[in-house]
Amino acid sequence: MINNLDHILHKVNKPARYTGGEWNSIRKDWDDTPIRIALAYPDVYEIGMSNMAISILYDILNRQSDVLAERVFAPWVDLAALLRAERIPLFSLESQKPLNEFDILGFSLGHELTYTNVLEMLDLAGIPLLAGARDETHPLVIAGGSGAFNPEPMAAFFDCFVIGDGEEVIIEIVTALREIRKNKDRNATLRQFARIPGVYVPKHYRAEYEEEGLFKSLTPVVPEAAAVVKRRIVTRLPPPVTSPVVPYIEVVHDRGAIEIQRGCSNGCRFCQAGMIYRPVRERPVDEVVTAVGELIANCGYNEISLVSLSSSDYSDIKRLVITLTQKYPDLSISLPSLYIGTFSVELMGALPSHRKTGLTFAPEAGSEKMRLTINKGVTETDLLTTTNEAFGKGWNSLKLYFMLGLPGETLEDVREIGSLINKVFVEGQKVSRRPPQLRVNLSTFIPKPHTPFQWVKRESEAAIMEKQEVLRQILRRKAIRLSWSDTQASQLEAAMSRGDRRLGSVIYRAWQLGALFDSWGERFNYNHWLQAFTDSGIDPDFYASRERSLDEPLPWGHIDLGVSTSFLKAEYERACRAEETPNCLKRICNLCGLQGKIPACGEKAEKINIQ
Repeated sequence: MINNLDHILHKVNKPARYTGGEWNSIRKDWDDTPIRIALAYPDVYEIGMSNMAISILYDILNRQSDVLAERVFAPWVDLAALLRAERIPLFSLESQKPLNEFDILGFSLGHELTYTNVLEMLDLAGIPLLAGARDETHPLVIAGGSGAFNPEPMAAFFDCFVIGDGEEVIIEIVTALREIRKNKDRNATLRQFARIPGVYVPKHYRAEYEEEGLFKSLTPVVPEAAAVVKRRIVTRLPPPVTSPVVPYIEVVHDRGAIEIQRGCSNGCRFCQAGMIYRPVRERPVDEVVTAVGELIANCGYNEISLVSLSSSDYSDIKRLVITLTQKYPDLSISLPSLYIGTFSVELMGALPSHRKTGLTFAPEAGSEKMRLTINKGVTETDLLTTTNEAFGKGWNSLKLYFMLGLPGETLEDVREIGSLINKVFVEGQKVSRRPPQLRVNLSTFIPKPHTPFQWVKRESEAAIMEKQEVLRQILRRKAIRLSWSDTQASQLEAAMSRGDRRLGSVIYRAWQLGALFDSWGERFNYNHWLQAFTDSGIDPDFYASRERSLDEPLPWGHIDLGVSTSFLKAEYERACRAEETPNCLKRICNLCGLQGKIPACGEKAEKINIQ
């Protein structure tokens, strides 16, 4: 245990980020528990404590009698400076033990702009940044989460990656560790891990490149390494966590949360989450209702979020909401990720004690052509009918999400975004009791691995800024507030998301130059990254802004998420023709490659093959 933290914590912003001891936190006896795992999130406490994966793994691991799991988050720059000045290694929250004393340090990678935070945490912990420099005295450094679906940019820094759902594979990793930990042979341990389905060990593969710099292949160099690493998929969601750690300070999602379903079947072609979390798996209504009661009793929450990528697609959502409102009339219920439709408004209107402060919808594109291109499946009439219904039922504040730079988008398509937003405002004035307020978020399209748009280029910074200006000129009403993503941060994210192992040197150099907390606007310094790319002899546009052939080998091609490449190519071609693909749960199976992976998935597959 690290002592005498009091003399530094009073000097930092929000010291409660680092003290631990929260309600429902678990602290086991260090000496009596042989397997010790630190669960890490590479961002500040307030964001990491809202991550469901950390909460789920924390619960599963601590249920094992011979395992302790503790938490650690990225310290803000004030504490990081003090830790270095005082020569104090980064520590876990529960026992305040240095991270380098754990057997496993497991990171959840959710966003490319947190990659340098991982290096910072390793350095503060006194753990060598490069996996090849670690020996038997160091923890095994593991990563999971959506960032692991293209692990190559971070391959140099991790001993292994877990691909897909972690609930079952984490127990298999612990089992393997029990069997071989006594020999203290790091290489033997990693070879054993490589035998576990869904575990990828980068050192067991050799990357090759063409003379012109294109990625060529990734070849296994040990017999335990599979040529293709298949995503782990839990066919039935395990019981939800009903005694999560309750933070002392306000966090991003400061409420209880129950995952009602995993996966989404809407098939938006830009959306990585919609591909990597397929197929849809629902939690039964009765299980959700019971879990909500336990969560209230164990944590004292008066607000519960029913978490899903598309809550209104949950097959029995109306019965679930009605049951919860009847059983817990004083409970506030949050339904994130509602699909555009009057049913969503009816659903929100049925909630008890709801505060009609705002609803959020994501049309994503302004023109019918672009919505068909991205397979959004929403018409202008759908949006106007939905927003009018909301205004008429007492909501006066709406938030709308749109994307700029989508494949095939023209300036005329951008003008149609402005026209559509103005129509929402004008029509809303006719039915609303108060003047409508619209908040419009304009994000920049980023091509992501394992999506139908993984081959397309990201639009240039100049083109995106021109489109932002077009909308600024169209949307001048005071009641319409525009916000947009930083074009330089989007450029970096695009390069990181589609990178290969060569980007490891860029990430390392950027960290050396001071790149940290790049997802925080006040901390992001693009010059650090430009210098890092220059020093590494790499052009970021090679990864971010280059159209790729459908036949070009991809750095993440060895990761099999279950959705077939042939399906993604077919979807890309349908996007080029602005053709819609139906929601497979609401109409018919589209043979994405996952049919048969869970009961009932693909049972209607014989009726259609869009490929």
